[in-house]
Amino acid sequence: MNNLSKSKSKKIAEKTVFATFNILRDNGGEMRGKEVVDRIRDTNTFDDYENHRFEKTGYIRWESILHFYTIDCMKAGYLRKQKGIWYLTEEGEKAIQLGAEKLLKTATKLYREWDSKRKAEDDLKGDLGDFTEEDAVQVQKSLISQYEDEAYSGIKDYIVNKNPYEFQDLVGELLKAMGYFISEIAQRGADGGIDIVAYTDPLGTRQPRIIVQVKHRPHDSVSSDEIQKLAGTLKRNSDVGIFVTSGTFSKPAKKEARESREHIELIDFERFVSLWQEFYPKMSDDQKSFLPLQPIYFLGEFV
Repeated sequence: MNNLSKSKSKKIAEKTVFATFNILRDNGGEMRGKEVVDRIRDTNTFDDYENHRFEKTGYIRWESILHFYTIDCMKAGYLRKQKGIWYLTEEGEKAIQLGAEKLLKTATKLYREWDSKRKAEDDLKGDLGDFTEEDAVQVQKSLISQYEDEAYSGIKDYIVNKNPYEFQDLVGELLKAMGYFISEIAQRGADGGIDIVAYTDPLGTRQPRIIVQVKHRPHDSVSSDEIQKLAGTLKRNSDVGIFVTSGTFSKPAKKEARESREHIELIDFERFVSLWQEFYPKMSDDQKSFLPLQPIYFLGEFV
């Protein structure tokens, strides 16, 4: 297909999908989807057609097209998405060598083989302009993907705006909802590396004692040295350490925890949100108020 006969949507998809792959590769193979979209917006020029905002969904055309075609890339094994994070697979990194046009063409072909061109009636498909009836299911998936990214970003922003003590309280409420009993929560000032002490029974007579270190650093990675410091606070043989961060853990930190003689559990932002969602139904109204969530259900499908 030459460039003149190629649809506008395909041209937009080639440009944005190829940019996505390169951005992910240059950032170690993973990045929050919203940040990928922001990076594309900052480094590419889009005309009025590409920047058109759909009245029905409120989304920008090129962003919707990008989300639509990332479904192809996922089914082709080039991309993975999990809780708002986009991951470039080894196959995806190799596919960059194909160039923008062939990369998209290959991903689309592989998706079509997987999807077997199922037909669906969905008025959402009209938003993207020149897609056909066969694309309706994929359009729905792409829109849900955008909703999920926005929802997760909203949760992250809400937590980022908490101060360190408010985030510490969030962690305490989560542990309570999980069935633990809080013996101590550090107040302002030096805590000696211990922010929360918890037990599995109200009086703390049963093992293990749980020592929790909390760091509210949403834009940083926890180092291996910090894991070592937590290990140093575990004085009893039965002590268990939990390190909770609103950011991430560096690879050396994960290795340190994995190889530590003491049992140290790591909870990064992604895992914290997953646990909060999992135990949210068991929380009291007061607990829910610390990080209120509202579930939304979409029509799904069996695959």
